Amino acid sequence: MRTAAPPSPWRAPRLSWRWVPVFRRNLLVWRKLFLPSLVGNIAEPLITLVAFGYGLGALVGQVQLGGSAVPYIVFLASGSICMSAMNAASFEALYSAFSRMHVQRTWDGIMNAPVELDDVVLAEMLWAAFKSLFTTTVILGVMLVLGISASPWLLLAWPLLGLVGIVFASIALIFNALAKGYDFFTYYFTLFLTPTMFLSGVFFPREQLPGFMQAVAQWLPLTAAVELIRPLFLGHLPADGWQHLLVLLVYAVGGFWVALALTRKRFRA
Repeated sequence: MRTAAPPSPWRAPRLSWRWVPVFRRNLLVWRKLFLPSLVGNIAEPLITLVAFGYGLGALVGQVQLGGSAVPYIVFLASGSICMSAMNAASFEALYSAFSRMHVQRTWDGIMNAPVELDDVVLAEMLWAAFKSLFTTTVILGVMLVLGISASPWLLLAWPLLGLVGIVFASIALIFNALAKGYDFFTYYFTLFLTPTMFLSGVFFPREQLPGFMQAVAQWLPLTAAVELIRPLFLGHLPADGWQHLLVLLVYAVGGFWVALALTRKRFRA
């Protein structure tokens, strides 16, 4: 008698609202660690902003961007908040998600209830994006207090930063599905996140890079994020905004699909 072939791990996601209790569970746990988590997430970005923005900014003064002179503190702030969204989402979708998946076996316990793996992965992605958005909201508030930018277009930056969190949470979950231990994440940070930070125009204009590096950098998700957010800090809408938005959406959907497929394979093995 022929047995049915197991379903492909690359099949379309089967999602439902059952991700909500999983998300709520993470939120209730996080409430107990709210203060140290908040300090840990915002301290480094703010120190970087102050040290480079005001320290190095006093030496640099202004940078040329699209034919206009832009204060370096504004240039750095608009890039560093995107970098903060990337880092916050990545840390949560790697170390915390891996702990729940592999070390604590929380996912196994959750799936004893009528909750599918697809819903758990979706909840983890949205939870990492939420923490990323929370972090960037606090940092954005500090920037407003410091008077770095008062552009009304910053209201549009908030949902875009949420999308940035979704993108990098999805990408990080790919590595979470592949990891055998915490040490594996060193490859992600060293070979992907660190080059991304320096190639995407966070600290200096991408026009300073060699031509082949510019060609690679323009398709990085952080580059698309910076190109969308920076003009909003400067008081105008981004040029080619739909192109950059499309890049982020492709990374978000593609990253989640790949992460889900690899996670299905891991749990089937």
